[in-house]
Amino acid sequence: MLVRDAMSTMVLTIGPNHTLRQAAALMSARRVGAAVVLDPDADGIGILTERDVLNSLGLGQNPDTERAHDHTTTDVVFAAPAWTLEEAARAMTHGGFRHLIVLDEDGPAGIVSVRDIIRCWVPARQQVPA
Repeated sequence: MLVRDAMSTMVLTIGPNHTLRQAAALMSARRVGAAVVLDPDADGIGILTERDVLNSLGLGQNPDTERAHDHTTTDVVFAAPAWTLEEAARAMTHGGFRHLIVLDEDGPAGIVSVRDIIRCWVPARQQVPA
């Protein structure tokens, strides 16, 4: 199975000046664990995850004043839609993260998470005779 089969194509994008509270509210409303951060003044694409928000709160930072750009991962590993789920899982395991932005020639095409991969693998593995 390929990343394109598992990824979510509803990509939440936010700007670098969103507060962490705004980002968390949008992620909660969409029921996603990550947002793509598009900064027109910076090169590249970043990602803000639920873990980034949690780490900030754990440090006692104010989610109403902390900005997404201060917590965004910009050294992002990207997946291609044609990657296998094994390749995506290997990249996540190697990098210690749970989300991959999927890029095609037009930019962000989706996000694939550990949960997406598990959702695809579990039914396939349950059908295999014991």
